[in-house]
Amino acid sequence: MNVQITGALFKQMMLHGAAAITLHKQSINDLNVFPVPDGDTGTNMSLTIQTAASELRAIEPETIDKAASVTASALLRGARGNSGVILSLLFRGISKSLKGKETATACEFAAAMQEGVAAAYSAVMKPAEGTVLTVSRLAADRAMHAAEETDDVDAVLASAIEQGSKTLAETIEMNPVLKKAGVVDAGGKGYLLILQGMLDALRGEPLPEVEDDGETQGKADFASLTDEDITFTYDTVFIVRKTTNGSIEPLRAYLDGIGDSLVIGEDDDAFKVHVHTDVPGDVLNEAQKYGTLEIGKIENMRMQYEDMAAGRKTKSADDLTDEDADEAPSIGGDKRLGFIAVCAGDGLAEVFRDLGVDGIISGGQTMNPSTESILTQIKNSPADVVFVLPNNKNIIMAAQQCVGLTEKRVIVIPTATVPQGITAMMNVDPNMDVEAIEAAMVEAISTVSTAQITYAARDSDFDGFAIKEGDYLSLLDGRLFDTSRDIKVLLHNLAEQARDSKSEFVSIFYGEDVSADDAKAAEAVFAELCPDAEITMLHGGQPVYYYIVSME
Repeated sequence: MNVQITGALFKQMMLHGAAAITLHKQSINDLNVFPVPDGDTGTNMSLTIQTAASELRAIEPETIDKAASVTASALLRGARGNSGVILSLLFRGISKSLKGKETATACEFAAAMQEGVAAAYSAVMKPAEGTVLTVSRLAADRAMHAAEETDDVDAVLASAIEQGSKTLAETIEMNPVLKKAGVVDAGGKGYLLILQGMLDALRGEPLPEVEDDGETQGKADFASLTDEDITFTYDTVFIVRKTTNGSIEPLRAYLDGIGDSLVIGEDDDAFKVHVHTDVPGDVLNEAQKYGTLEIGKIENMRMQYEDMAAGRKTKSADDLTDEDADEAPSIGGDKRLGFIAVCAGDGLAEVFRDLGVDGIISGGQTMNPSTESILTQIKNSPADVVFVLPNNKNIIMAAQQCVGLTEKRVIVIPTATVPQGITAMMNVDPNMDVEAIEAAMVEAISTVSTAQITYAARDSDFDGFAIKEGDYLSLLDGRLFDTSRDIKVLLHNLAEQARDSKSEFVSIFYGEDVSADDAKAAEAVFAELCPDAEITMLHGGQPVYYYIVSME
């Protein structure tokens, strides 16, 4: 029984919650209804909360205020996808409610949960019931009622989970799409897994063991070494922010040839390397071919072992840390306006650059960048006013969280597709004032219709289509348009749609898995069926989508 939550206990609760959702992230991913490959809910929520877990491990919070504020800050910067953003908002409200408190009683924690729900609802433009919002709201309400009956934090949180679980089961009836698929809401399920992990921590349950996803310890464990065990001299750890979409397997092979103890952890935006080597400079030079070196440290293990053997304090790169150092300032003032676009594919990136975009974030479907990665690009932009084009509906909220996190003025244009982003950029007149440019870009995205051809990632009965894994799917403005085992059928039907909608301009971007000959054949289909339209075929190089078609 716990009658208060200390900073140390809240830290442990968050670590348990992060481990719980990470263990079960695939089961949450499997609840996703839409059959296309996407940035799945379980993965996004897991990656988001792991940012908080990483920062909490590095501190010993003396108050619950400190623990909650570190959690909220990390979640905000690490938020990925809509589910990750909503999760960060739930804990941002909790942090706000606990501000200034050394500990929290059951009643205070229940009130904090309600504050979190309020923060999430206020940030979502059109809150939909039958989602994580509903689950969290009713769970928080039950927590408040339970706190009126007992001062046992464990019992209050258990009551919240019980009510949340009942509500989760009811989401099938609240949402027609979920009802047809026969599944509960994925975000709500993920949130309850986190709460259950937090309750397990309150009850003294051991921290679940989570399989290492590639992250490695920051320094070598010298207690288990002898001098003979140190084959290579330098323990080298660093993170690279990706600037290309290519495979890093050649880097893995290279590093394996010049070192040992190699571990590489990779996500959508970056990869972390741990390797023992005699030539750390060569390692860093090779790694920078794949992106920008973000952070790293190199330690001489032989010297550290000698110090340890002699009973001296070992010198570490951690000794160089200046905790009082100010955050690096934003770059700004060199130009009036900056533009940042999210896209995947060298061809698409080149199109945006040609239109005046000065910052490209690699990401999109299946690769939702975090708020922090977007914020980094904003800070690096040589402008004081920065327009952000998310180009994916699941990235818009993460981009919007950047507003207010920098002294720069950030304007998020709610582009849900790459063609919308391209059209928005084509309507930029740099001579207009900022408000007029924003209005023109927003108006322009309503004039373009986007079609995409991809594949089914899972079996599904969706919108009247009996879909089998591996089927080709065509989407039109985010809705399932057609399905077939023959991609030529989908191209033909989309060309008819372009003709019937009297599109004057049709731009087709073909992906990394489409040959130039197949692209020419697809262009011919549109040219034949849309004789009055201007047809443009370009290499986009995008993953996931064989074709992205812009119709205006």
